[in-house]
Amino acid sequence: MNLQFDDTIVALASAPGNGAAGIIRISGTEILSCLSACFESSDDWQKCKHPLRHPGQLKLVETDLRLPGALYYWPTARSFTGQPLAEFHTISAPPLLESAIENLAAHGARMARPGEFTLRAFLAGRVDLVQAEAILGVIDAYDHEELNLALSQLAGGVSTRIGQARRHLLELLSDLEAGLDFVEEDIEFIDRHSLVSQVHEIRTFCEQLYHDSSQRMESTGALSLVLAGLPNAGKSTLYNALAGDAQPALVSDIAGTTRDYLVTELNWAGQSIQLIDTAGIETDEHEISVSAQGFRQQQVEQADLVIWCQAADLNPEWEEKDQVQREQLSEYRNVLVVKTKSDLSPALSEELRSSKIDVELSATKGVGLDTLQKMILSRLTEYHRGSKLLIGSTASRCRESLRSAGLSLQAAEEAAAKQVGEELVAIEIREALQHLGHIVGQVYTDDILDRIFSKFCIGK
Repeated sequence: MNLQFDDTIVALASAPGNGAAGIIRISGTEILSCLSACFESSDDWQKCKHPLRHPGQLKLVETDLRLPGALYYWPTARSFTGQPLAEFHTISAPPLLESAIENLAAHGARMARPGEFTLRAFLAGRVDLVQAEAILGVIDAYDHEELNLALSQLAGGVSTRIGQARRHLLELLSDLEAGLDFVEEDIEFIDRHSLVSQVHEIRTFCEQLYHDSSQRMESTGALSLVLAGLPNAGKSTLYNALAGDAQPALVSDIAGTTRDYLVTELNWAGQSIQLIDTAGIETDEHEISVSAQGFRQQQVEQADLVIWCQAADLNPEWEEKDQVQREQLSEYRNVLVVKTKSDLSPALSEELRSSKIDVELSATKGVGLDTLQKMILSRLTEYHRGSKLLIGSTASRCRESLRSAGLSLQAAEEAAAKQVGEELVAIEIREALQHLGHIVGQVYTDDILDRIFSKFCIGK
């Protein structure tokens, strides 16, 4: 890849075809000669030192026609690309736009490569790699949630936090290396307890990002809603009530009827949801039961939200088992507790007020289903948005770097806690800095840039 980008480039920046407006983008250190040859120019924009909007008449190739519009000009390195940049906004007529671009190309500009405008912005330090990928994420977003996530990443939410982590690690590294210079004087620039604490905090952040990147890689675009609980807790009846006209689950008073798992695609308020009914939690060592428990565990671990079904007619022994299983699950999953078969127990209001139960219902009578659906949507939206920090393309590229950074920081934390030589801690911190640098683009290679920016369309 040629990383010298002083030449002038031009491309259509708006979507191809007819539309409300067409945008032609031009960038380069010497674009004034090209603009002067193609536009009816005036001294105010040729000599300006600040962004300017000017009425423009762009000549068309081999004709006396002029294409009217507005020329936006950014003359300094404060533009998006870090070099003089201009945009011509006009009517969206494909033949006229093509003719205008040909005229600009005939006067010193060349056609831009895919992603070249954004690549120039990256090389000029206007955006980092995470933000550059977010631009493509905005273009490719398939719903409002993906769009908001990409816009947040573009605004620098993740980049800022990674930058803070890198600066913090650099400060720790400077303290450690200063201490190595004065090792014979026994001067300590940072105490071990503070060092361990600060490294642990940054490691936790890296592991959180790594976990998020793993979820993004496994995401199907739909949110996963899993019904779980002890055998005969009313899961299948609730599944049928929520699934509506979908293929029903087999319902029986016999505990352990469900041995496999069922999946139904739902669309609630525009949100795509996979509703999954699983086998009840039990300890039977029969081969079929063991297989069913394996399926259940797999679905629960991948769930965005687990609906824990607790039957109202539990006896004391099973009620204790239910509480143990539910509390264990709540330690690592997002859980909403539902009291099923409420028509069998009239005295539930006090328990509900004690916050042990999120909602009580009777699926057979349709009582509480609307409340449950609203609560599910609220909990899924809150949890899913709160857990996602990276768009899919960034998660794919950064996953290994995040894993390696976490491992290096774990080794640094363990070395600091065991009070081994500070030079070993410093080595691991340098490794973590290298991996974090790969994420934001402080460290990069040509093939990485090729792989990222080749996915962009021309004009971006």
